[in-house]
Amino acid sequence: MSESTYEQKALNEAQRFQRSLQKKSSIVKRTSKSIQSKINNRVPEKVHRVVTESVKKMIELALTSSNYIHPIDVQTDWIFEEKENQVNQRLKQYKKTAMLEGAGTGAGGIFLGIADFPLLLSIKMKFLFDTARIYGYDVDKYEERMYVLHIFMLAFSSDEKRGDVLTTLIDWEKEKDVLKEVDWKMLQLEYRDSIDFVKMMQLIPGFGAIVGAFANRKLLDQLGDTAIQIYRLRILS
Repeated sequence: MSESTYEQKALNEAQRFQRSLQKKSSIVKRTSKSIQSKINNRVPEKVHRVVTESVKKMIELALTSSNYIHPIDVQTDWIFEEKENQVNQRLKQYKKTAMLEGAGTGAGGIFLGIADFPLLLSIKMKFLFDTARIYGYDVDKYEERMYVLHIFMLAFSSDEKRGDVLTTLIDWEKEKDVLKEVDWKMLQLEYRDSIDFVKMMQLIPGFGAIVGAFANRKLLDQLGDTAIQIYRLRILS
């Protein structure tokens, strides 16, 4: 496949992905979100503040960490298809890491299951950093770290928030100069709600090992597809 043919196919896929984000989620997802929102409304604000601050610190640590799970030597002469092959290879590596981590913590029941939360978050962020670097962006720059964070937000946003995050990413050259303070409470609620059901199953001793591996693979797939399609739109549009 010629480079131009590959890029056109990739752009078409990315545009279909963009249109799919503008559709409503399934009834099951919307119902789950509605139930979770009602539960969140009953949680004391003091608890929300503690969880929000914890998530904020975990994400900030991941965003500022220079340590990578899988070292990578990025080549500046890679054509677009080679970059995508590298990203997909990294995704396979990080999925394997996430599955092993999920199975290990899931097998330990509730205490190790809870420990999975920050570990999985770190794996996701490191994958996004690698992806940005492979596509040719300097993650030492603040705006690129924020771009990575917005991809993360998009991957785990509800219907109500997804449109705003997508608009920010699509219009990044304008939006990056007027970035507002991140709404950390909204971010942690959206992220937590999007993974709650499947991750709660991970806390069941024994059964949790199977669920942990499956859930982490699924969440990395979701994040990986979002990142690839968004960078395609950014580079090829």
